[in-house]
Amino acid sequence: MTSAGAPRPPTPVRVYCRRLAGLLVLDPNGDQVGRVRDVVVTLRLGHAPPRVLGLAVEVQHRPIFVPINRVTGVESGAVILSSARLSWRRFAQRAGETLVLGELLDRRVAQVATGREVTVLDAAISPVRGGEWILDQVAVRVGRGRRGEVHTVAWDEVGGLSLPEDGQGAANLLAAFEKLRPADLASMLHDLSHKRRAEVAAALDDERLADVLEELPEDEQVELLGGLADDRAADVLEAMGPDDAADLLGELPEEDAERLLQLMEPEEAAPVRQLLRYADDTAGGMMTSEPVILAPSATVAEALARVRAPELSPALAAQIYVVRPPYETPTGRYLGLAHFQRLLREPPSTLVGAVIDIDTRPLRPDTPLADVTRYLASYNLVAAPVLDDAGRLVGVVTVDDVLDHILPPDWRERQLADDAAEYGAFHGPDDDEPDGRESELDERGPEPDDRGPEPGGAGQDQPGPS
Repeated sequence: MTSAGAPRPPTPVRVYCRRLAGLLVLDPNGDQVGRVRDVVVTLRLGHAPPRVLGLAVEVQHRPIFVPINRVTGVESGAVILSSARLSWRRFAQRAGETLVLGELLDRRVAQVATGREVTVLDAAISPVRGGEWILDQVAVRVGRGRRGEVHTVAWDEVGGLSLPEDGQGAANLLAAFEKLRPADLASMLHDLSHKRRAEVAAALDDERLADVLEELPEDEQVELLGGLADDRAADVLEAMGPDDAADLLGELPEEDAERLLQLMEPEEAAPVRQLLRYADDTAGGMMTSEPVILAPSATVAEALARVRAPELSPALAAQIYVVRPPYETPTGRYLGLAHFQRLLREPPSTLVGAVIDIDTRPLRPDTPLADVTRYLASYNLVAAPVLDDAGRLVGVVTVDDVLDHILPPDWRERQLADDAAEYGAFHGPDDDEPDGRESELDERGPEPDDRGPEPGGAGQDQPGPS
């Protein structure tokens, strides 16, 4: 019997995996490691619940594996680790491993007792003896509709979760990550199977899919676009920026690209066709045809309102371009550009025609990449206007597009690896690894079958994350 005033032992807890999605992961000092992307489990024979191996954690668009025994708690909306010493190798799913959010959510299975079809909405993990965790409960919805009853059942009360399934939806997976930025969602998609990627792409709306495609490698863009019906693919291309759509279409066979262009709305296809005329390593091939364009009679207040648009990149919002009508590329005669800093120094009622810079020399569409790079560096610019032979503005080259062309193809991977190494070096080794070398093991055990002893029953649970 517990005496009065004695501390009550902590109660084992159950954590639902959708609650973990996107949570911050903090080391013991409170420094941010990354965000939870998924829960890694291994399925077992018979009705034994899956054993939880750990978490897939996103660290600057790079997934790493964090063993579940490094997790000490879930507090105030964050996962707390017992150590900052981690393996910074990129997480790669092994044979026999399953991603709870990526592969189990939205799966249609049968409830054993009734035989009714149910859809998996969520899954819960619980601690057992020895610091291990198991996936012991599943939240399901009866039937296929969104209004079916929702039940929480034990793992062994549903059948078929270990079998591959055709036509799996993705609504609940996307709901778990609805607040992810496009780059983060693209990183998650990158590590899913081809089948699951296609299912997620089918479930995304056109605007969201367009944003995600712009963040993926070109081969994966082509794969996902090729998996869509032609009409849907054309709608997604219309939602992309013209320069990104042109880059993607440039990777397709000419007849496929032309077929999709024919399906696009003429006003959406026109700027893409224009960009496809130019070589990839020229100003015309790198430019975007949707900069901020205003008439000389517009006021500074109007210009500042335009550059506040949240969809504008910082480079495009840095300056506006002043032209004669028409005000869409290719425009009327180009007059000059107005820098954002200059606009901030002027009264709101000032006309932009009175504050334009006419000394910055525009580029031509056929200007080669090397000259564009030197131009931006020489004038300390983040964007530059591109004019045709008639003196009309046809687009703008931004510094981020130039960097994408001059850096090596794998520069993002190299940077992530460098960041991870720097983070590990800063936090130092664990006490049990005094030589400071990163362990070659990620504590998932031998591959692929022997995952350690079976966990005990619920009556022997030990405290886990709260």
